[in-house]
Amino acid sequence: MIHGNDLTARMAEAENIAYFKNIYGCTQEAFEAARDGNTGPSDPINYRELQKRLDACQSRLSPLYRSNVSGPYMRILEKMGESGFNQILARDESREADAGLMLDIAQAILQHGEGYNKKMTDAYQEVVSDLYDGFLSAADRKGIKSPDFEVIAPLVKWGDPESGPYTWPSDATGSLGVKTAIVSLPAANAQHGILAWATLGHETAGHDILHADRGLQEELGKCIRNALKNADVNDILPNYWATRIDETASDALGILNMGPAAGISLVGYFRAMNAANGKEPILRNVGPESDPHPADVLRGYLAASVVRLLNFGKAGVWAEAIEGEVDKDLTEIKLGSNNVIIAADEAKKAADVVASCLVKMRVRSLDDHALGEIQNWNDSDEQIVRKIRASLRVSDPLPELYGAETYAAHVVAAAIVEALQGSTGLSVLFDRMISTLKIMHDKNPSWGPLYVRHPGDIALLRAYCC
Repeated sequence: MIHGNDLTARMAEAENIAYFKNIYGCTQEAFEAARDGNTGPSDPINYRELQKRLDACQSRLSPLYRSNVSGPYMRILEKMGESGFNQILARDESREADAGLMLDIAQAILQHGEGYNKKMTDAYQEVVSDLYDGFLSAADRKGIKSPDFEVIAPLVKWGDPESGPYTWPSDATGSLGVKTAIVSLPAANAQHGILAWATLGHETAGHDILHADRGLQEELGKCIRNALKNADVNDILPNYWATRIDETASDALGILNMGPAAGISLVGYFRAMNAANGKEPILRNVGPESDPHPADVLRGYLAASVVRLLNFGKAGVWAEAIEGEVDKDLTEIKLGSNNVIIAADEAKKAADVVASCLVKMRVRSLDDHALGEIQNWNDSDEQIVRKIRASLRVSDPLPELYGAETYAAHVVAAAIVEALQGSTGLSVLFDRMISTLKIMHDKNPSWGPLYVRHPGDIALLRAYCC
């Protein structure tokens, strides 16, 4: 178990919050997954062998991904040659730059084509495809131009636990001819760690969406900087938040797509990751200048502020509960190279301002629309989550098909909320979540014989409804 009597006491207090009764158990599961030694398949570093394996995978991918991912990538490898391939490996031994990108693209193709953890991989792919489609399909962008860098939904892969969840956005993968992003989760999360699945909103509906429209990050960053300058908060906060726009906006976009479950998941997941790294299992209060992420507690307060702006009836209740959970880890907030101390009320005020910019700001890059207009969380989403929760907690066969308005994000949100309640075993919930997502993936037209970029575009438009 995670050590620390103080943490146990704090988590025990969460029993009084109906939504978060089992946050300690969920955090413990995330910690155990983070400490799992499963690194996934070995990197394919033999050039000739890689070429043969990629060629064998071609027929096992959908046409959409053959033409946009595996085909272009194989042609780039051919031009690169074995000498160029080995040079890239030699100069990036840490696998965090071009070699990491090159190998991760290969892993994504091979893991799909060779059927690695097929059921779990299909479930994982369905979540990422759904989150991406939710922001980029024509049905959701009514009155808004198509993205400047429109590509297909990211391809997923399983990776090593030390790297955690991450993404290579399409402007990076394009250097190797690939027309999509690559999203990675630790291989252990194919078996356990429900909270980690909420990070897919941050990676896919966040980073990958932000990179799809030219100038979007700059506009949002400018809004945040100007709004905080006029908000009577510490002078460090405008630039601190604005320069972390990629991570900050990604948190907000994940919540807009997956609802309050994504917000509270950040709290439990960060605690678990800190514990796995040998630190206290609490949210970090210090935000170094070199860290592109805001301090953990600030991200927690931002999550509460974004949830407060969602379009469902209990948004305020959820926001207060999330803020209260963050307060339990609050000590002294110190930011930047000089460890500037930020008062808690200033931090919360700034989080409200940042959330308002991210959710409500109408930006030119989206044809004067706001992110919160493209996606939001409504009472209808809550009703769908309640319905799915009921099916996840029983042993009856899973429904073959939910309603047309049910998406993979609802399934993950339902599993997380049910897990936080603590009334159903986490292993049972995880297995049924995976099985439900697999059923949905098998019906996804992007993975069939047609070239369907965004499944959300396939809709019957009636002239008259009776």
